[in-house]
Amino acid sequence: MTGRRALVVRGGWEGHHPVEATDMFLPFLEGEGFEVRVEDSNEIYADRAVMDATDLVLQSVTMSEISRDALNGLRSAVERGTGLAGWHGGIADSYRGSSDYLQLIGGQFATHPSTHPDACRGEESDNFLPHTIEITELGRSHDITAGLADFPLTTEQYWVLSDDLNDVLATTTHPVQPYHPWHRPTTSPAVWTRAWGRGRVFVATPGHSLDVLADPNVRTIIERGLLWASRTA
Repeated sequence: MTGRRALVVRGGWEGHHPVEATDMFLPFLEGEGFEVRVEDSNEIYADRAVMDATDLVLQSVTMSEISRDALNGLRSAVERGTGLAGWHGGIADSYRGSSDYLQLIGGQFATHPSTHPDACRGEESDNFLPHTIEITELGRSHDITAGLADFPLTTEQYWVLSDDLNDVLATTTHPVQPYHPWHRPTTSPAVWTRAWGRGRVFVATPGHSLDVLADPNVRTIIERGLLWASRTA
């Protein structure tokens, strides 16, 4: 399939390197036949003509805010068939003040637990924990994750609040530690898809830094996820 259009919307908190991170995937999209447009403001979502002509939105906007018109434009476009995809805080920690956005995405970053307090040095690496991304039964046969095995990462391990409209393709489990207040292991979705009207939503929580995005497993999941989410009709 050729002649598709992708809209890359990036900005927000610079700690997730929205420009450099999305730049990693522009050649892939172009190689797959997408005409790519890049915007640094989510107000583009309010442009009905642009959104109707867009087959895939790749969003990388951590935190930040979104206007009512832009949010309505995004939700309506996905409902009409535009795909929405992203990773880490660029999609799962965007627009914290908007419950309607959170409903569209299906999962919200809550925290990323840190290492032992005595080992913390006040750096972002305090939150880099070794953990495993575990492919679910559904994930073993899904187009995005088929053929992949469970794999380890040492990076932020997202604790996500979510609902059961998601089709969860991979999970990660937060263990019990004596320095954390929870009393049993808790499992969070790490990769999921979501149907919204005629549109598709894809979210992967790994992707804090460029080296994580370059991990072969993570990159494969994201590239497949971008293609899967793109408009189907």
